[in-house]
Amino acid sequence: MQKILVAYFSASGVTKRAAEEIAAAVGADLCPIEPVQPYTDADLDWRNRQSRSSVEMNDAACRPAFRAPAADVAAYDTVFIGFPVWWYVEPRIVDSFLEAYKFAGKTLIPFATSGGSSIAGAEKSLRAHCPAARWKSGKLVNGGAAAWAKSAVKE
Repeated sequence: MQKILVAYFSASGVTKRAAEEIAAAVGADLCPIEPVQPYTDADLDWRNRQSRSSVEMNDAACRPAFRAPAADVAAYDTVFIGFPVWWYVEPRIVDSFLEAYKFAGKTLIPFATSGGSSIAGAEKSLRAHCPAARWKSGKLVNGGAAAWAKSAVKE
């Protein structure tokens, strides 16, 4: 039986709720990707070009620090990677997480939340950060994540 992990970054709680739904549906463990320096509301103000999120997303090399997860990421066969879509891709902290662990040969399944963007740009970006992983198609899951997650694991 495969070991499944749901790793996620959630700035406002929306992605966390989707991650919890997915974990419950597929019997997975949860692993929040938590920034060392938590984001404030001002940090997340995408309309302000000087906000932390704007500065990070305008720098492709930016890799925000995250807290070491409680889970042994290497022990899992399949990892769902969840995040809100920022500037049409995943937040830089997700890149930090992907680059910190060896996912070669592991199955990675992205999921995202967004008020209007698709996951397509993020999927392309994620694959570039972990080309040795076995990527499955991702999904924008603003609702109904459980049924999709079950089918994604079976593919």
